[in-house]
Amino acid sequence: MGARSYYVYILASKIGGTLYIGVTNDLMRRVAEHRLKLAEGFTKRYDVARLVYFECFDEVEQAIHREKRLKKWRRAWKISLIEKKTRIGTTFIRALPVAHDFSLWNTGSPGQAGR
Repeated sequence: MGARSYYVYILASKIGGTLYIGVTNDLMRRVAEHRLKLAEGFTKRYDVARLVYFECFDEVEQAIHREKRLKKWRRAWKISLIEKKTRIGTTFIRALPVAHDFSLWNTGSPGQAGR
């Protein structure tokens, strides 16, 4: 049996819109499920289907722990994480047809965002 990867990902409805954080062992499949609105729930209700960020882990426990920590973060911190990772140049995200100019997410300095 080969090594598995686990992903923590952030989806967005639009620039400056609703964010969703999840964990999966198959990122491409899971993003497709969100886009096709295959499951009833939050992402379908709020039209959240654009992949804007992800991290990869070797252990499922690590991924779940990271997901829980990110969910507790303030919105401004999440947006800053998305913008920082995108500026570094995540090839995978840039290759997806949902990639955007993330500079438009800027809501002010991290301490002022969302006010």
